[in-house]
Amino acid sequence: MSNSSSVTEFLLLAFADRWELHLLHFWLFLGIYLAALLGSGLIITAIACDHHLHTPMYFFCFNLSLLDLGSISTTVPKAMDNSLWDSRDISYLGCAAQVYFFVFCAATELYLLTIMSYDRYVAICKPLHYGTLLGSRA
Repeated sequence: MSNSSSVTEFLLLAFADRWELHLLHFWLFLGIYLAALLGSGLIITAIACDHHLHTPMYFFCFNLSLLDLGSISTTVPKAMDNSLWDSRDISYLGCAAQVYFFVFCAATELYLLTIMSYDRYVAICKPLHYGTLLGSRA
């Protein structure tokens, strides 16, 4: 008989053992989550609705807001679920998906920040060449 086992879920450490602190963590996470959703949603709405904001810098801000929504929606709902229902487990596939999407959003955000810094560099250091280097096609 072989000794084999497979991992189907991970156990998470709880923030606290008391129910009142679980509720406090839930409401705290909910407040942070709703503030992030509201802020990113307002940025996305303002940039999408105003035609004057369709410039490269605001395009990047729009995408950063979308990535912020993605990264916070990857981790915070599970933390709220664990705090509210006093569960301490996450499935193996759920953990892998959470890590993958969070790393993807973080890496893409760093990539966009690099592009934004180059955009500002060209706008400040080479203002006469800005139109040719970062024109409408770029």
